[in-house]
Amino acid sequence: MAVFRHSTDVMFQHCDPAGIVFYPRYFEMINEVVERFFGEAVGWSFRQMHTVERVGIPMGRIATDFHAASRLGDQLDWTLTTGRIGGASLDVTVAATCDGQARLTAQGTLVLVDLDRMKSIRWPDERRATLETYKED
Repeated sequence: MAVFRHSTDVMFQHCDPAGIVFYPRYFEMINEVVERFFGEAVGWSFRQMHTVERVGIPMGRIATDFHAASRLGDQLDWTLTTGRIGGASLDVTVAATCDGQARLTAQGTLVLVDLDRMKSIRWPDERRATLETYKED
């Protein structure tokens, strides 16, 4: 099983006045990890998806456990693995740590959607094969 990895520095824009990550900003960071995963690991950038092929992968469900606070200047080390791959859906686990300490774990379901019809569509076989390589054992 392959694991996709990405690092993000916690910046001022992510923090509340107490200097800790304001929880909605984590969802923006999770989206960044997903976008980088598709661009770098799957070879299917959001630009290609959205502007050329007119498909997208909105998050249909997300459940998040927050384990510890992250602070301005922390470096978050993210991982993404895949789980169940349905006809049009994909379960993902996205987790962040800092210096080995768990900060959050999110379980989400992405859905491949035709943006012009706003209807779910099946994963193309070549994309499905790549997603399989990141599947959790």
